[in-house]
Amino acid sequence: EFILRNGRIVKVATTKAQRKLFFNLRSQKKRLAWLNNDEVHRVAESLGVEPREVREMESRLSGQDMAFDPAAEADDDSAFQSPAHYLEDHRYDPAVQLEDADWSDNSTSNLHEALQGLDDRSRDILYQRWLAEEKATLHELADKYSVSAERIRQLEKNAMNKVKALITV
Repeated sequence: EFILRNGRIVKVATTKAQRKLFFNLRSQKKRLAWLNNDEVHRVAESLGVEPREVREMESRLSGQDMAFDPAAEADDDSAFQSPAHYLEDHRYDPAVQLEDADWSDNSTSNLHEALQGLDDRSRDILYQRWLAEEKATLHELADKYSVSAERIRQLEKNAMNKVKALITV
């Protein structure tokens, strides 16, 4: 029990069946190398478990704990294999946070400037169709401006093209 709890960073066996399998495999591993297919099926049958569970426990027994940080003497190639490299969390990197905030602020200000470059009707149509909490339909806007729904669609398309052109400049 002590070996199971303290032998590794990650527990090897947690359920009663896994502990039974662990101790039986461990005693057999003293005299065997890797189990062949027949031995796996024999062990699985004698313990009443699936062969894949025997293979999984065998790999757990032979596995090594890996250091989170690369060794001090590690070269660049092996340093990339350490978990510290590929499990790095970039969400809290101040440079990334500043870049994201700056991009968001810049995009928002560009959008507001582009919308200010439109006439009142086009700006209202874009606001009602895309930015309002309750989006207006083409027919609602057509009734408001006393034009056809097709004309509202054309005005919306033209306004979107103008906004795109102003933002990309």
